[in-house]
Amino acid sequence: MRSLLTMLGVIIGVGAVIGSVSLTSGATKQVEDQVSSLGSSVITVFSGNFTSGGMRGGWGSAPTLTLGDALAIMSLTNVVAVSPEVRDRQQVLANGLNWNTQVLGESPDYPQIRNWTIAEGSMFSDQDVKTLAKSAVIGKTVADELFPNENPIGQTIRIRNLPFLVVGLLNSKGFNLFGQDQDDIVIVPYSSHMHRITTRTFLNDILVQAANDKAIDGVQQEITDTLLARHRSKEQDFTVRNQLELMQAVTATSRAMGFLLAGVAAVSLVVGGIGIMNIMLVSVTERTREIGIRMAVGARAADILVQFLIEAVTLSAIGGTIGIIGGVSFSKIVAYVRDMPTVTPVMWIIIAFISSALIGIVSGFYPAWKASKLDPIDALRYE
Repeated sequence: MRSLLTMLGVIIGVGAVIGSVSLTSGATKQVEDQVSSLGSSVITVFSGNFTSGGMRGGWGSAPTLTLGDALAIMSLTNVVAVSPEVRDRQQVLANGLNWNTQVLGESPDYPQIRNWTIAEGSMFSDQDVKTLAKSAVIGKTVADELFPNENPIGQTIRIRNLPFLVVGLLNSKGFNLFGQDQDDIVIVPYSSHMHRITTRTFLNDILVQAANDKAIDGVQQEITDTLLARHRSKEQDFTVRNQLELMQAVTATSRAMGFLLAGVAAVSLVVGGIGIMNIMLVSVTERTREIGIRMAVGARAADILVQFLIEAVTLSAIGGTIGIIGGVSFSKIVAYVRDMPTVTPVMWIIIAFISSALIGIVSGFYPAWKASKLDPIDALRYE
């Protein structure tokens, strides 16, 4: 019982470290997956700011991007896909039902850029863009709301009283990390959106896919240089951002939280080490006569030192093993109850086990050293 209570501090400390790291690693992976679902190697060019008299606005507040800008970006090196984007919300009607949703004008490259597959049907074509075709690809939420228990492919939806033929159904993506339903969407050719639905001449933004992550910085600089030359403005009236920046910001925050939680849990390990030291000191006092007898029959000081060190390390190592099992089990239970992923890095399991063994060595050294320095005669006379 005393040994179990001695190990309790190490068990709690190691379990807390493993549990917190597992949950934060799982949360980080979930966020990374959500960011990846927005597309890989993606660069977004936003409309810029405006200054009019005493009024000023930030990025996205002025219509500064045109279709010509998007076409110029298409010709840049290491650019593999481009989608001029226009968006607004519209009331969509079909099948005697209606639903307010986001209507996006995109190019046929949109699914490739956003890493989004088509569940049924297909994406509209470049020819549809050229002819201002009334074709649409819809998300799962829109399909469920307008065509419950029906196949939407080949059906007609009405946007601003214009009939659009549903040619494709997107695979479900669920909610993104900003809490938005990604499946609540209708995608039409950007030309049809600009000339039939909204009659606008500017773009909200431009989606660009670079050849790979290594090419992102170079492509981003080329886009900036190209648009500055095209706009001939004194100040940059557009903003260029990439997915890597968002990924790095999110993962850095999650990892910082993970290390913070692990640091707090590590305090329990220190407390556990102090507990082991106290118990070992008590053990040395209680076993003084035993130590004297061992020395009288030939045990050396080094033998006594090793004996008590092994006991301390054994206690902390067993406690660390139980803590690892408990921490992994706790994280799995929380993940199951909260329906969230959990990841237990092997590196942290190794670190936790080595840390518990080191705590045993550090906390057991002084009691072991004290035991090895006992005088055999005094030890035999004890009690």
